[in-house]
Amino acid sequence: MSYHSFLLEPISCHAWNKDRTQIALCPNSHEVHIYKKEGAKWNRIHELKEHSGHVTGISWAPESNRIVTCGTDRNAYVWSLKSNVWKPTLVILRINRAARCVKWSPKENKFAVGSGSRLISICYFEKENDWWVCKHIKKPIRSTILNLDWHPNNILLAAGSSDFKCRIFSAYIKEVEEKPSPTPWGSKMPFGELMYESSGTGGWVHGVCFSDSGDRVGWVSHDCTVCVTDSNKKTVTASLNTESLPLLTVTFITENSLVAAGHDCYPVLFTYDGEKVTFGWKLDIPKQNVQRGMSALAKFKNLDKHATSDENSFMLDTVHKNSISQISNLDGGKKNCTRFCTTGMDGGMAIWDLKTLEAELKGLKIA
Repeated sequence: MSYHSFLLEPISCHAWNKDRTQIALCPNSHEVHIYKKEGAKWNRIHELKEHSGHVTGISWAPESNRIVTCGTDRNAYVWSLKSNVWKPTLVILRINRAARCVKWSPKENKFAVGSGSRLISICYFEKENDWWVCKHIKKPIRSTILNLDWHPNNILLAAGSSDFKCRIFSAYIKEVEEKPSPTPWGSKMPFGELMYESSGTGGWVHGVCFSDSGDRVGWVSHDCTVCVTDSNKKTVTASLNTESLPLLTVTFITENSLVAAGHDCYPVLFTYDGEKVTFGWKLDIPKQNVQRGMSALAKFKNLDKHATSDENSFMLDTVHKNSISQISNLDGGKKNCTRFCTTGMDGGMAIWDLKTLEAELKGLKIA
């Protein structure tokens, strides 16, 4: 496990390039900074400045090497690298509220933007007019879209929203793709078709994720629940009420295992056996309290620096010192993930190696 602190400001969202040598992140502002790893250091090599409001979502297409960003200025930009300079192209989303999240489709021929306008914009490039256009998915969304994830077939789209629902829609665009073949979620897939809707949890759905096969969808809600639904049992939702603080983000690391994180400041492993979701492991190795064995001089220096005494001071023993805002798979994808990345409100990024965690945490076994 490695940790790097980029900023004093929170990292609100991030995205990686194809070979994982560069990361684009937003320092909770209207800018996007791109860092490149050179040796043991991360150096800032680009700054993307076009948004007039806070950037809320970043997605980096691995094959076409294009970045799409969205923000509270109600706009999205597609960035292309030309002569070592990132050039933006404005995408008119036709929304009157802030854009909240964005995601490239697996084939990179379209992307989805969730917003506070109670709709999802599916954007694609129209070659005849040489611009980006969008279509809207509106019904039956009742509130802000908080998170999105694409099915591997490039057609279905999972969306979590603040109306307490997880939904799966068809985002089939006949102008750019062939007619889709049937899936376990359904066979008729005209644009905007509702393929699945959860029965509802007790909180905003902060994070959604398809499994590698696309047959399962998992989500986390503000009422501290982790839910999974299998396409072969759409009427049954496996749900687990955790004892943790609310989780904000989730991803599959195998077909049966998920990693989620949020306000507890550490990632947690959950497993799904086809019937129920169970708590697996806290994937964080506590650090020893640095004040153990401190000299009297060091204690006085600490008291002078932090204006607090040993008795009432409190330091988290987790890697992240504030909420984790996003998880992304680095190696192995969702089928057999070996490394994943977390960024948080502490301005830091942690890279977690699952093989190392299995060796250091006795009893940990990832199915």
